[in-house]
Formats: sequence, structure tokens, C-alpha cells
Amino acid sequence: MKTEYKILPKIAFLGIIFIFIAATAGILAFFYYSRHLPDPNAWQNRRVIQSTKIFANDGRTLLYEIHGEEKRTVIPFNQIPQIVKNATIAAEDANFYSHSGIDIRGILRAFWDDLKGGAPLEGGSSITQQLIKNTYLSPERTISRKVKEMILAIALERRYSKDEILGFYLNQIPYGSNSYGIEAASQTYFNKPAKDLSIAEAAYLASLPRAPSYYSPYGNHPEELKARADYILSRLHELKYISDGDYKTAVNTKVDFVAQRTNIVAPHFVMFIRDYLNAKYGENFVEQGGLKVTTTLDLNMQKIAEAAVADGAKRNVYYNALNAALVAINPRTGQILAMVGSKDYFGEPEPAGCETGKNCQFEPNVNVATRLRQPGSSFKPFAYAAAFDKGFTPNTIIWDTPTEFNPLCSWNGEPGAGTGQQSSCYMPHNYDGKYRGAVTIKQALSNSLNVPSVKVGYLAGIDNIIAMASNLGITTLGDKSQYGLSIVLGAAETKLIDMVSAYGVFAQDGMRRDPTGILKVEDAGGNILEEYQDGGKKVLSEQTARQITDILSDNSARAAVFGLHSPLSLGDRPAAAKTGTTQDPKDETKSKDAWVIGYTPSLVAGVWTGNNDNTPIEKGGAGVAAAGPIWHDFMTQALKDSPIENFSKPDSVSTDKPVLNGQPQPHNILYYVNKDNPQGAPPANPENDPQYNNWEASLQNWLKSY
Repeated sequence: MKTEYKILPKIAFLGIIFIFIAATAGILAFFYYSRHLPDPNAWQNRRVIQSTKIFANDGRTLLYEIHGEEKRTVIPFNQIPQIVKNATIAAEDANFYSHSGIDIRGILRAFWDDLKGGAPLEGGSSITQQLIKNTYLSPERTISRKVKEMILAIALERRYSKDEILGFYLNQIPYGSNSYGIEAASQTYFNKPAKDLSIAEAAYLASLPRAPSYYSPYGNHPEELKARADYILSRLHELKYISDGDYKTAVNTKVDFVAQRTNIVAPHFVMFIRDYLNAKYGENFVEQGGLKVTTTLDLNMQKIAEAAVADGAKRNVYYNALNAALVAINPRTGQILAMVGSKDYFGEPEPAGCETGKNCQFEPNVNVATRLRQPGSSFKPFAYAAAFDKGFTPNTIIWDTPTEFNPLCSWNGEPGAGTGQQSSCYMPHNYDGKYRGAVTIKQALSNSLNVPSVKVGYLAGIDNIIAMASNLGITTLGDKSQYGLSIVLGAAETKLIDMVSAYGVFAQDGMRRDPTGILKVEDAGGNILEEYQDGGKKVLSEQTARQITDILSDNSARAAVFGLHSPLSLGDRPAAAKTGTTQDPKDETKSKDAWVIGYTPSLVAGVWTGNNDNTPIEKGGAGVAAAGPIWHDFMTQALKDSPIENFSKPDSVSTDKPVLNGQPQPHNILYYVNKDNPQGAPPANPENDPQYNNWEASLQNWLKSY
């Protein structure tokens, strides 16, 4: 105890010394940095900003220049409407008028949100700090810059009134589209002076400074912009800035933005690149750093793609499919050669009067190539590849008969004990409503037969299918437990760009290359910040990749359903292709998405057609009818000057099991093979398999009818 009494005074003394040193250092730092506070008149004259330039793959053709000249009109504080001031405070710094430059509670709240893994709706930086950061300090992300920002914020608060600081902020802050300050932003987005802004319009503008590119009304995140604007309106209401009635009116007000017209080539691709740069280097650095970005875009292919999509979308109005998208990738490099995110980036939303992000069938700025959509049968090759990896062969016999896949339901789809509602049974149909009896796996995949495909999915195993798709480049599958056998038919949402990239693995005999749009990024001094490198890796056996390609490129094999002269054929040029159609669960005569993804050894392209808001399209607008002609037109034109290339053939496969060699048998396949080891001994008690009885009953009933 005596020893402890002796130690405590020493600890207290050291603590006092530490506090004294820290306080002294803080005071010295404060006076040092406060000496460098700019003159108040200097706020109107920002430092020279060097624009970032984005080029095509030739390094010369300018696609877009990020922040050339700044558009700004300074207006007096008393001419800025109160709703704009209130919306900005509600969005960025609710305690603005009560703190001394740094909002400690805001910093702690943002820190807590980060710990929880969520995206904070309010940032930790005060309005004063943001003003310092955006108009005086460099965009570097360092501790010293953050210290300067905080100290200068306190000093600025000592020198100027709150109204003056808020006025500086609202006249200086970037709102995107080269617009700085609230007046320029109001003119850019609404073609009106700031004094005429409505409550809803003010909330939308207050949403932008947090991330001008991400939340841009001309960008790819209209739903996120609306969500942020609605949040700001709720904060205005919560803080008593607007009444109950004003809040309800504003939330339900449809806000119309002025159409964007600017010099930009391949706009969806450019915005895709811009999002990548912002995420990696920070938005301020991209806007001000003078980067030279050489992309992978092939301008000739891009023009071909844009024309094919525009022409196809006009035709597809017949199917009530108002939009389309296309991505093309070189599978040998992973480089994105063309990207068209909608039929017309500069078009008007359709139908007239619709609200973007809510009920528009066509949204011009949204890049569908990077959006989640159900891929339909274009997902099937991943299931078949997983089955081939297990030892099943292209000649394996699968019975195409009406089949119930829920073991708790009877073989003919009647719910059994414990199933509850009829909807818990799962009895898929082929797209044409027909059944073909004994078919090979090759016939099932080439003709996109649903029932045999679900059986192949069961044989392959859902976990194996998910692993296969993920290994090939599908990035959106997430939690395995949420998927059942319907994943084989495309129930899981994917992105067009991921699907195109994954099919590139088949084109390259199992080699995977991540899709990239960047060849080189240089800073203003010519220093290379990043440069393309081939990061190919083997993710699939050559044999399995070639088996899939051999099936998808066999025009004769798919002729039974698609015909010999379908858009999937490129004539004398070998090409592998797969359609996909998402059926509307509420109406089997309607569809929601139509796809075609296909490839040669050197070019893989995917097309999506449909409506942004999931409005159904006519069933006649299936993948081959709506998306097929667009894919065919693009591939034909893009490859017309290229030599014809042939695919490598898979090795022939023979086994001692008749059912794997293409010989129909009087029982279903589970009778003859163990699904986990099809090449080994047959199961001793096949009836123990949960699917066996329904498959067998379905088959025997089918055989009796003939």
C-alpha cells in the first residue's frame, strides 16, 4: 500500500506535465496556423484548378474534361433564401450556430456510424471546416491537413460572424457540373435564380456538396439522390424549419432537372471511370489534380455499340422494352472496349412526366451496365460448368418431364404435409411450355430448357454453382442461404458488366481477368499513378471451359428452339452465345429482362433490354428477339475487319456409365449415379435422395403416356 501511495503522486505529476505540453503545443499550433488565414476578400479567388482529362485508348481522343472553368455567381447573404440556408445546415451541420468551428458531437456521431459500418448521413466536419478544406487547403488526406483545417476553422470563427461564414460557404462550395456556389447550382440544375427555389429543390441542391459526382442528378445514382433529399427534408421538419404541411408537400413534389448538354463522348463509360477515380483518389483530387487518364475505350467499337443499342431500342418499342445497354470486353486482357448504359444518355425520361428513380421505364443517365438485374437463363452456364467439374458429361441424359422440386410436395405439384401454401411448391416450366423427354445436357443447355437445367443445378449443388459464378467474376451473390434451385434460372441479381466478364473466362479457356477501364493514370507532373497490368489467373479447367464453349457455339444444336438463322449465329465466324429472359412471376405471358451474352476468342459482348422500373415486356421480346439483334449487329460490325478465329475443342469423354454416355435409361439419373461422384459407384439406396421419388414418379408417368 505504501508503494502505491508513492506512485500515485508521480503519475499525477506526469499527467499534469503531459496536459501542459499538449495544451502549449495546441496554442502554439493555433497561433502558427492562424497567421496564415487568408484575407476575407481572397475567398472569391480560389487557387488555379487543373482539370482532369479522360482519353480513349489511343491516348489522344478526349472523352471528357473534369472541371474546366468554374461557373460561379456570388450573391449577397441576404439574397440567399432562408430555405437554402436551413437545408444546408440540416444536411451538413445542425449545430452550426452553436459551436465554435468544430462540432465535437458531430465528429463523435460520424465516428460511431463508421464503427457500426454504416454510411453517416451527416459528416463529422462542420460547415466552417468544409469551407476551409474546399477553398484554402490542399485535397491531401493527412493528419497535418486535418489539424490545419480544425485550427483554421476555430480562427475563422473568431474573425467572422456565423452569417458571414455561411455566406462564404454557400458562394464557394462545389455542387457538381462545374457549378460553384448556390446561384450557379440553381441556374445549372433548375434554370432559375436561387431566390426562386422551392423547398424540395433546395433539399436536392443541399444534397450535392457531400459528393457532387455521386449524387449528381445526371449521374448513376438517382435513387440515392432522392433518398438523401428526403432525409434532408425530414431533418428540416425535425428541426422545425418547415411545417408538417410543407414537409408532406415537399416529399411528394416531383423535382424536374434541366436536361444536361455537354461535350462528352461515351458518357456512361466516362461516368463509370469518374466513379472509379473518385473512389480511389478522392473527388477533390480528381477535380483539381490535373490527372491524365488513358482509358481502354475503343472509340470505333463505342460508336458501333451506341448505334446498335439506339436502333435496337427503337425496334423493341414493339415489345414495350424502352431501354437497352451493352458492354464489350477483350477477354484476353479484361479491358472494356465499349460501354453503353442506356439508349440515349442525353434523352428525356420516358414515359413523359415519370419520376426518375421511381416509375420511369427509360432513365437516360442511369448506367444499366452496372446495375443489378435478373439474368434469366444467361446464368445457366455457371450451373453446367459446376456439373462438368463434378464429372457429368455433355452427353449425360436428363429427362425433360414435368417435375416438382420441393420434396415435401407431390410429384405433380400438390402441396404435402408441412408445406403450407401452394407457392412453396416449385414446378418450373420450359419457356415454350413443351417437354421433350430424354435429352442430353448439351441439348438442354443449347436449347435453354428450364426443367433439365434445374435438375443439372441440383446435381451440381447450389453451393458449387455459387462458388463457380463467384470465381468467374459474379460479384453480387452474397449470402448463399438466400438461394434455392431457382438460382439456375437466373433468380439471383447480377450486373451486365460482371456477366460479360465471366463469359470471358469461357472464351479464354478458364483464364480470369478482372474488367478494367484504365490503361494509365498520370498526375499533373507526368508521374504514373497506376498502369494496366495483366493480372490473369486460372479459375476454371480448360476442359470445362471448352465444353461450355463447344455447346454455346454449336448452331445446329440450338436450331431446334432458335432456328439455324437466329441472331445468335455470326455466319462463318464461330461464336458462342446464350440468351436470358426473366419471366414475370405475376404473368407468364410477360417478361422483365431480355439478355444475350456471347463471344469469340477475342471479343465478348453482352446486351440487356427491358425497362428501368421493371415494367414487364411482351413475352415475344425474349432474349433472342429483343437483345439478339442488337448483339448480332454489334458483333458483326465490330469484327468485320478481324480475321476469323476458331475455338479449341474439348477432349472427348467416355465413361462406363450408359446414362453419362447419352443412352436413355428407364429410370431417372439419380438411380444410376451418386450426384456427388457421378463417375463412381451408383447409390445403394437412391430413394434416400430427397429429389429421387418426385423425379422417378414424373418420369414413370411420362413413360406411361407413350
